[in-house]
Amino acid sequence: MNRFAFALSGYTFKTVSGFSKSQIRIFGEHHIPNGSVIFTANHFTRIETIFLPYHIHNITKKEVWSLASEGLFNVPILQGVLDKLGAVSTKDPNRDDLILKTLFSGNVQWVIFPEGMMVKNKKLIRKNRFALIEDTFVTRPHTGAAIIALRCEFYRERLRRMKTIGAPEFDRLVHELEIKNIDLVLSGQTHIVPVNITYYPASPKENILSKIARIIMKSPSERVMEELMTEGSILFSDVSINIRFGEPIKVKGYLNDPYIESMLTVKRKVKFDDDIISKQLTRKFSNIIMEKYMSAVYAMTCLNYDHVLACILMHFPYRKQGIDIYEFKCKAYIAICWLVSDKTYFVSEEFHDNQIHLLIDDRFNRFENFLTIAENTGVIKLKDNKLVKDQTKFMTRSNFHTIRIENPILVMANEVEPLKEVGTVLKKIAQTSYDKIISCVKDKIIEKTANDFSRDYNNHYIVEESKRKRIGSPIFLKHENEIAGILLIHGYMAAPEEMKPFANYLYENSFTVYVPRLKGHGTAPEDLAQTTYEQWIESVEEAFIILRHSCKKIIVGGFSTGAGLALELSARVNDIVAVFAVAPPMRLKDLGSYFVPAIDAWNAMIKKIHLNTIAKEFIENHPENSHINYRRNPVSGIHQLEKLMEYLEPKLKTITKPTLVIQSRKDPVVNPKGTLKLFKQLGSDNKEYYIFDYDRHGILTGEGVQRIYKAIEQFVKQFIK
Repeated sequence: MNRFAFALSGYTFKTVSGFSKSQIRIFGEHHIPNGSVIFTANHFTRIETIFLPYHIHNITKKEVWSLASEGLFNVPILQGVLDKLGAVSTKDPNRDDLILKTLFSGNVQWVIFPEGMMVKNKKLIRKNRFALIEDTFVTRPHTGAAIIALRCEFYRERLRRMKTIGAPEFDRLVHELEIKNIDLVLSGQTHIVPVNITYYPASPKENILSKIARIIMKSPSERVMEELMTEGSILFSDVSINIRFGEPIKVKGYLNDPYIESMLTVKRKVKFDDDIISKQLTRKFSNIIMEKYMSAVYAMTCLNYDHVLACILMHFPYRKQGIDIYEFKCKAYIAICWLVSDKTYFVSEEFHDNQIHLLIDDRFNRFENFLTIAENTGVIKLKDNKLVKDQTKFMTRSNFHTIRIENPILVMANEVEPLKEVGTVLKKIAQTSYDKIISCVKDKIIEKTANDFSRDYNNHYIVEESKRKRIGSPIFLKHENEIAGILLIHGYMAAPEEMKPFANYLYENSFTVYVPRLKGHGTAPEDLAQTTYEQWIESVEEAFIILRHSCKKIIVGGFSTGAGLALELSARVNDIVAVFAVAPPMRLKDLGSYFVPAIDAWNAMIKKIHLNTIAKEFIENHPENSHINYRRNPVSGIHQLEKLMEYLEPKLKTITKPTLVIQSRKDPVVNPKGTLKLFKQLGSDNKEYYIFDYDRHGILTGEGVQRIYKAIEQFVKQFIK
């Protein structure tokens, strides 16, 4: 290896990383042992032969050489780079001796791609065994890494035996293997470390590399363009690359065979590599080891949205009228919930976030991006908000060298195939009936919200400060003869108990009612201090889905901050009949709130210089409902409240649903002028503004509440006939 070239490649890689949008995440570095190490990794693109050795070198500080397909050396632009980086062609006649000697040197590690080629179709299973399928050609993964590891450990153990008995064979082997530090060799072991590389998203598209190729090449082949589009997309698009190192496989135990034992101890020179019986044993053990590292490599696949959506689409029962998109989303939601809860498999970090966005507005474009690819490649057609899929796309074999462009959805599904249980469960979910999946989603969210509350309550409970658990528990009043469902959202620092009297009134008047617990509420102020307004929005979204799966018509309303959240939801979601907002804050009346960003900045600064004792993290609170609300108001919570209002304001003009706004004339918290300004900004043609002559903020409890209850009831009933 040219050391200068290796260092230079690192500089080059850093430079490329500077303008590359890809994000590389590395997991399991602690699995890399000392001694002689061979890394076996899956192979999807050429660039792995460069970036994988680079990142391993950064971890181990050792030179990392790689065994690369002969085809890579036939690409002029890569040949020189690969030579200087320590890449060796699989056709090099001296490769095995070179690998053995460098492994014994103690400062070189190797990367070997057992598939022996870029597996473009990610088709790896045939008749329940690992097999590589290239059009009509089928082959097994290579056992080379296992054979080299067995040879390395054989000679290490033989050196130990020969040294112990003082045989001349010891010196001959030391000389032949060019060993400089015999103590290092004798004290070490040979390991194979499986490595998985997963890309998301991994769909090829036009990029700077493919565009340049079209300019400088007269007639680039489909294969060349496919590879440039794939690898250019990874380099220059927002692609997440997960590199995961698995537990090392110890090779020493595979030498426990009587015949191999006899070869280890005999004093004369032995030809382990040429002996017929030892070759048969090596072949036998190397196949066992190969299956082990291949299984380990693909067991570490980082499952992502594309995997889940592709498998569900593939197994979704054919329907002539098309697949309901919302049903598809529900099945994806349940699948991700199962993957996260199972904890057996590695999943995208995003899976651990709340997945309710999948069922609401797909604001992170997980579905939109997937469906765009599926539609552009002819896997589906969109018709009347339904998906009509072409099942032949999952059954007809595509050209190996163009499949990543022609049928990327099948490539996504193929990558899951080695994870047999995952494939089975996703198939079962895909084939679940509409009614059952709708019920399952509702039950799952109810279970989740209950578990979330129990966890948060137990983690943040403060003796003599936290309220009874029932105060913060969500309220679900299901009416058998409902006329509609109402989502009722409590205010800042409060809890569902705040809305209980109004919820009971609505239930008595034939409404199904759900009152969610906003994240950070009903527990302790420290919990609220760690919560963002986006999490409050997610709490509301979960409640909406519970109601959507329970009622045909839904009205959304809330009090104070809950009113703002009700308006925010109605700006994005179509399946809402009407919305009402009681004392929605446009801006807080307390001028102290405007200094919250400055206080936040001050707190952050003094914490950096370890003066936490003078940080002002909470403000004393004197609530109207002291048996429900917090007595300490977190500064960070007020800041989140301000951010919510800033986020909501530009959305007001997009709210076109019938809207009722109610305000107290002498509200000590919410400025009535701000509420009127909010009302005027609403985009709805059907909106009403009521002002009541009360001198308190909490007008949904206490004296005169029946007037407000009746006003809201009469308003919403206009739209549910």
